[in-house]
Amino acid sequence: MKLVVQVKLLTDEAAQVALRETLHACNRAADHASRRAFETGVKGRQPLQRLVYGEVKAMGLSAQPALHAVRKTADAYAALKANLKAGNYGREGSKRRKAAESKPVRFRKDAAQPFDDRCLSWQPEARTVSIWTVRGRVRGIAFQCSPSQLKMLTAHRRGESDLVLRGGNWYLYATCDVPEPDSLDPVGFLGVDLGIVNIATTSDGDRYVGRHLNQVRHRNRRLRSRLQKKGTKAAKRLLRKISGREARFAADTNHCIAKKLVTEAQRTCRGIALEDLGGIRDRVRLRKPQRVTLHSWSFAQLGAFVSYKAARAGVPVVFVDPRHTSQGCSACGHVSRSNRPDQSTFLCTSCGFAEHADVNAGRNIAQRGAAVWAVSHAADDAA
Repeated sequence: MKLVVQVKLLTDEAAQVALRETLHACNRAADHASRRAFETGVKGRQPLQRLVYGEVKAMGLSAQPALHAVRKTADAYAALKANLKAGNYGREGSKRRKAAESKPVRFRKDAAQPFDDRCLSWQPEARTVSIWTVRGRVRGIAFQCSPSQLKMLTAHRRGESDLVLRGGNWYLYATCDVPEPDSLDPVGFLGVDLGIVNIATTSDGDRYVGRHLNQVRHRNRRLRSRLQKKGTKAAKRLLRKISGREARFAADTNHCIAKKLVTEAQRTCRGIALEDLGGIRDRVRLRKPQRVTLHSWSFAQLGAFVSYKAARAGVPVVFVDPRHTSQGCSACGHVSRSNRPDQSTFLCTSCGFAEHADVNAGRNIAQRGAAVWAVSHAADDAA
């Protein structure tokens, strides 16, 4: 299992200048490779490397950084192709899609740059790193991280590390290849209904309310609107300062919820069943005031956090069809829109079963998770 450990670099002024110049040089080279790829149509890793390696290296980069700049460019075009195929830039012929297809991929001058072990070496015992820069190798740069992160770095770090400049601070994102424990054989499933009013609701009846997170989002939205209208230097400075604050708060909230869900499932020897909500933003049609709330809903992030935390704990996770989980009765199976008189109430018009609507949905998801697990493992046993 691939995990990323983020460590903060404690750099002096000279190291900061060298690292910044290195990012600028690498991204200028990546921009050059991108223009050549767009002009020639050569966008694969190996063909693009053969085409522009000499040109990129002549821009002041050593061999390995030059290779990484070219590969970063090829990967960017591969990601663009996948996004176009998935429709993430709109339908064929749309204005946004045409804009994405009509120009080469561009890289910010401070965009992250990958380094391998030939141009970046770690000294975990001393908590320092040595990094290649355009001004020569900078040695003995101290970094800080938690004891658990240091232990993971020492035991499992593999492959590349990305140099990142964020908020005026320097970070390294190191890839760690952590072995997964054996998955337990679940005695049942903890169903988790994901929503906006309640971020997550379990089949056991536990609810993680999203009121505070939604209040933070609304407050930040109003603040950004006022500052953007004002347009002064002080307003722009404050906008930069608060940039990313909401995303970090939402990610921290999702981390805490995911940890509690996985801990409960592990304690009770159950798996976790989640709804497969992929593409919901394209399927759902809402009034304009509701669209901002839907598009800021970070259900995919919460699902990803649950998945990787569960994998580390040996807890199986299954994704189930979300259709009618909120309208179906978990007691008798009757499905009707009339079963949901309002957002929080479920009252079955067939058998009279009453429950909080999200708890009822969580129970339906748990039942579907058990069915999916039974079918998949019956097929494995037959094979």
